[in-house]
Parts: sequence; structure tokens; C-alpha cells
Amino acid sequence: MFYILLFISISYAFFTLILAVTWWRMTAFTAPATSPNAKSPRISVIIPVRNEEHTLPLLLRDLQNQTYNTDGFEVIVADDSSTDNTLKITQSLVGQMPYSLRPLPLDNEPTTSPKKRAIRQSIAMATGDLIVTTDGDCRVGPKWLEAIAAFYQQTGAQLISGPISFNTDHSAFGNLQTVESSSLIGAGACTMALGFPTMCNGANLTYEKRAFEAVDGFDGIDHVASGDDELLMHKIASRYPAGVKFLKSPDAIVHTAPQPTLEAFYHQRKRWASKWRAYQSVLPSILAVFIFASNLALPVALLAYGFGNLSASKLIGIVALKAVPEWLFLGSVLVFLEKKPVLFWIPVTQLVYPLYVVFFGLAAQQKGFRWKDRTLR
Repeated sequence: MFYILLFISISYAFFTLILAVTWWRMTAFTAPATSPNAKSPRISVIIPVRNEEHTLPLLLRDLQNQTYNTDGFEVIVADDSSTDNTLKITQSLVGQMPYSLRPLPLDNEPTTSPKKRAIRQSIAMATGDLIVTTDGDCRVGPKWLEAIAAFYQQTGAQLISGPISFNTDHSAFGNLQTVESSSLIGAGACTMALGFPTMCNGANLTYEKRAFEAVDGFDGIDHVASGDDELLMHKIASRYPAGVKFLKSPDAIVHTAPQPTLEAFYHQRKRWASKWRAYQSVLPSILAVFIFASNLALPVALLAYGFGNLSASKLIGIVALKAVPEWLFLGSVLVFLEKKPVLFWIPVTQLVYPLYVVFFGLAAQQKGFRWKDRTLR
């Protein structure tokens, strides 16, 4: 058993070190100064919302402060039958915003994927060359759209994934989520840089409208409640192998709030995990199984030590093979995300994360979860 655990641990350490080196080699992007006469892409910002009356106005104000020309972008708020004042507030702000704000009320029709429906209907009315999606509870900096547009013009990417960070949260639960989120952002960015994109987040995602249409949008994946981001990315990556990029720029960071309760966290992660079964690309599936096995190795090693089947020195070696490379990688990503105070929570996360991965890997096999006051499958 020891040699199996050792092989898995060494493989995981090597993989994590590759991610760390890849992250270090990715230079931070800064939007260059542009000529006043330079032609910039038109952007359609799409915000699917449901019951976001307290947070959406803050995001709309952030968009009011963008350095990007207000004539160069529009904002479509797709309201998915909110039961609060989200739609009414959005409509009241139409005349107050310097940009084109377009509320889109959606019918309360049964659907397996409400978010994909909201995005699809928004794209149908969008006038932008670039589709930028985010969520109604997010906050963005003033150079967000400028950084996206400049990066697109420099790279010509068909899909651009942007960084996500959590708002400052001094609770233990919030800090643990921040570390875990950084691992997802970093791993997704590095696999894109290595040429086999695996993960992205719809809270900060950009793609060409024509690329969306070229891959037939969400056709073939609309039966999955989640996956408006990753499953679409896999389709675009299949059509445009070199067209998926990560925008490593502090100006492009989107901030959101961690889940407030364990129940909300459970349903969010189960929703995310539900799309694993729909992966058509082999590499993300292999990676998911590898991460599952690598995190399972540590609890197995601890049990083996407890039953006297593994010496203390061998257990320490297995722990070190997992912990040290993770420290290097996660620490680098957290520093970029401007979360240095959270570095001290990495060891705690490393203790909890193996159990978390195993739990949700098994929970994902069962259908059904709550999202926006709805039960979806």
C-alpha cells in the first residue's frame, strides 16, 4: 500500500510544481495606452440575476465608473423571475446610467438550466462583439472592461477567463473558501497556459459572440443545470484549440462574497460538481479523477498509520509531498489576488481539503441541489 500512496503523492507533487512554475512564468498583463482613434471592440455585459436587489445596484454603479468608453459597451440584466425588487430597481436605473442598460425580464418557465437560458436570450439581443458575463453579487474595478478589451485585441482569443477573488471576510469559513477558490482559479489559469483548459468561472468570463454561435452555443449541454462556463469553454476550445486564454491582471479581478452558510456552500459546490458527468473532453475528467485520488491518499495514509501499517516517517513524507508544493502554488496565487493575510489559512485548508474533495466527489453522484430558491437536477 505504501508504494501506491507514494506513487500518487509524488505524481501530485510533480503536477502541483508544474502548476506553480507555469503560474510564475505567466506575466501580469497591463493594458497599454491606446490612441484616441483606436477601434475598440463593442462589449455586451450580461448579468443573469434572481433576487439580487441588494447587490446588483452596487455592480451597476461599478460599471458606471469604467474607464472604458461608455458608448463602447452595453449591460443586459436578465432577470429570472425575481420575487423581490431586482427588476424594478434595474428599470429605475435605466435613465441614470451613462451606458446602455437593458433589463430583460424572463418568463418563469420550467427549465433544467435557468442560467443558460438567461445568457442565451441575452446574447440573442446583444449588440456587442464580445460577450462578458458576471453575476449580480459581484463587484468589479474601474479598469475591468478596459483590461478585457486590450487583452482581446492583443491575443485575439475566442474565450478569455478572468480571475475571481472573495471580498474581505475575517471568518474562518470565509478564509477557507478564499484559499480553496484560489486553487481553482490558479489551476484553471495554468491549464489554459499549458494548452488544455479545464476550469473557468462564469462570474468573469468573456467570449466572442461569433465563437458562441460557431459552436452552437449551449446546444448539447443545456440539459445540465451548471456548465454555462466550463462546458461552453470546452466546446470553444475544441473548435479553437489555441483560442482560450487567462487574463492575469489585477485590473481584471472580479470580487464576490463567499457562501455565508455550510448549506449554501454545499448546494453551490454540488451544482458545480454536477457538470463533471457532462465533460466531453477527456483531460478534465482525468484531472478530476487524479485530484480525487491524490486527496484520498492522505486520509488513507492517516488510517494506515493509525492501524500501525505505516511508519511515522513515511506518513510525514507523504504529507510533505502534498503540502509543500501546494504552499508554493497557492501562496503565489493568493498574493496575486491581493490576499496575503489569508496565507496563514493554507495549512488549515490542507487539513480539510482532502475530506472536502472526497465528500463532494461522492455527493456529485447524486442528483438534485438548491439554487436561487429552486430545486434543480
